[in-house]
Amino acid sequence: MRIKSVIDFLDSINDLETQPEIIEKFEAVLQVYGFDYYGIIRQPKASEDPLSLVLAGRWPEGWPTRYMQKKYVLIDPTIRYLGHARMGFSWADAVPAFISDPHRRRMQRMMVDALKFGLEGGYIFPIHGRRGLMGNLTIGGKQVELSPLEMIEFDAMAKIVFWRLLELSDPIMNEELSSSVDVQLTRREMEALSYLADGMTSNEIAAVLKLSNHTVDWYMNALQIKLKAKNRHHAVAIAFRLGLIS
Repeated sequence: MRIKSVIDFLDSINDLETQPEIIEKFEAVLQVYGFDYYGIIRQPKASEDPLSLVLAGRWPEGWPTRYMQKKYVLIDPTIRYLGHARMGFSWADAVPAFISDPHRRRMQRMMVDALKFGLEGGYIFPIHGRRGLMGNLTIGGKQVELSPLEMIEFDAMAKIVFWRLLELSDPIMNEELSSSVDVQLTRREMEALSYLADGMTSNEIAAVLKLSNHTVDWYMNALQIKLKAKNRHHAVAIAFRLGLIS
């Protein structure tokens, strides 16, 4: 059974001491399944180039350049759907989720474009950590059908490969991303944060909590400091990533 290749890899990965060893064994598993291409990528921030965050990968010649030139990363349905997914999913499953999206036609054009490069289908597996979505494993090429059990095994493989490669390539970043998040918020700060996430203004929050605007602003400043946020919008985004609000 082909799933044995995944199980054997998971059993041996902690004994592999270098990136080339891990990548070689990982690519051997993909070869068993018939996947031609893949990418193990850290989740980029708005100002970061996704290609600079690739821990390992192999793509059709010219596709990464095409992907960046067309700015597909902004509308890629698989990437956008990652924010909602807890487990892996097929590329095809992501498109229907955006049936009424204003960028749907661009998404469809992107998928047609990808097909020209031999990317007929594939899967993407989110990597989560203590600070939210950390990255993903994307695999694709020819159409390959994974069973529910294989999806679970690939999900486990995605996580362990990501963290092992990050540990070996950038120990400092690995420590930062895998360290525990210790944010101590008071009850009032949590209340203010929840209302802020609902789109309420300081005046509205003050009215609900029966506090002065000055006091609410004080809570907001404390939140930004504790979350190391640049502004209130940034504070909400960080709080979502840390699971402080949902």
